[in-house]
Amino acid sequence: MKKLIITGLQKYLALFAFLIVGGFALSACGGGGSDDAAQADTGDVLITLTDAEGDFVSYTVDVLSIKLERQDGTQVETLPMNTRVDFAQYTEMTEFLTAASVPRGIYVRGSILLDYSNADIWIEDAAGEATQVTEYLDANGVAVNELEVRITLDGRNQLPIAPGIPKNLMLDFDLEQSHVVSVADPVSIIIDPVFVVEVDPQRPRIHRTRGPLKQVNVADNAFEIYIRPFYHRIRIGQRIFGSLRVLTNDETIYEIDGATYRGPDGLTTLDTMTQFSAVISHGNLKFNPLRFEATEVYAGSSVPGGDMDVIRGTVTSRSVDDQIVVKGATLFRTDGIIVFNDLVTVQLDASTTVSKQLNIGTFDKDDISVGQRITVFGMITNDQVSDLKMTAANGHARMRISSVRGPVGVLPGETNYLEINAGSINGRSIDIYDFTGTGLDGDDAVASSYEIDTGTLALDNILLDDVVTVRGFPTPFGTAPADFVAQLIIE
Repeated sequence: MKKLIITGLQKYLALFAFLIVGGFALSACGGGGSDDAAQADTGDVLITLTDAEGDFVSYTVDVLSIKLERQDGTQVETLPMNTRVDFAQYTEMTEFLTAASVPRGIYVRGSILLDYSNADIWIEDAAGEATQVTEYLDANGVAVNELEVRITLDGRNQLPIAPGIPKNLMLDFDLEQSHVVSVADPVSIIIDPVFVVEVDPQRPRIHRTRGPLKQVNVADNAFEIYIRPFYHRIRIGQRIFGSLRVLTNDETIYEIDGATYRGPDGLTTLDTMTQFSAVISHGNLKFNPLRFEATEVYAGSSVPGGDMDVIRGTVTSRSVDDQIVVKGATLFRTDGIIVFNDLVTVQLDASTTVSKQLNIGTFDKDDISVGQRITVFGMITNDQVSDLKMTAANGHARMRISSVRGPVGVLPGETNYLEINAGSINGRSIDIYDFTGTGLDGDDAVASSYEIDTGTLALDNILLDDVVTVRGFPTPFGTAPADFVAQLIIE
């Protein structure tokens, strides 16, 4: 039986980050008394969830429970209901999961209960194609149904919770040590979780919050949402995950019902939305004081779950008749069903409106090129899994920040761009990308000498053969070189 160890671009899969907050702008669910004495005996827990880039195309399981345990043996359940999560979708951001009240005290251990009975996990094979895992085994080779992961918080990683004292607990799930994949028939994974625990790690990371709109305060440049994380339906269900206050500023970008705004105009438009309208916000968690500041906000029909089908994935090829192939696609149906399908063919149209993440400029279908991470709102025209098709006529496409990774082959000069030997785009093997048509007059992108316009970015520390991750956007279809415009370069 051929086996391989799953590895990623980073050593650790940062799985769960518990942000223990006092005085943070949130409303916790459950727990907590109504008088001052009761409030003095609890602290608010904001739990966030994230991971790091790896070789899983999709890693969808159900999280059944997240418990913390005090020194005296008291256990506290922090997750109000089962939550389905695709960890592979959170390689570059952290999701707010829930806000809860827990008793004060020193917490020395915990547990996470994962359910693999309805798991949907796909790996990338040697050819770059997605292959579904069909068997889930523990370290003893026994089939896994539910798997409880015990967490020890000892020494300097003990977790004290008290009112008004913010604490941050990060649990890193080490994928390299935790999963062994067999590519024989049937494809299987052996799961033996290894966690690395840190208290108060100061790692900057984009955060995401999702849920129905609670209220808007234009005067305070803020709004509040009820948290409905991951795949929970936004407009239905109890408000049991708590709520979160989101701060905005003059640079916050909004996309509301397909229209883009910047700053106060966007918040004023958001204020016209009815209560419980769907909202997704990306931003940064700031400290001193602790707060969540939005860089981008999506609302109304710009959020999956409305009257259109939605796919989210990466463009791997494009034809002259405006057909794009989207791989690694998550499909959100209008009836609330969410499925993973590795290939969806999308027909773009002159009526397809196009936007670009963190940008309020004017764009159209010709801006969409190979390597573009994308979200498309449209209608499924063929729902056969083997030949899934969508039309984006009278729909919308959102170009999202993409990433390309590889060693530096040529440093930029006066007459040339930075060139890398691209090994992957958006975490998928370069072998699945067809760059035909990307270049001007046939000068198409070439993976081994992928040309990147770095603009005014500082490259003083970048050397030949350094492996770099570049984040930005592919250039419009048919205009290369350059093949990609960088916004950030990570060594």
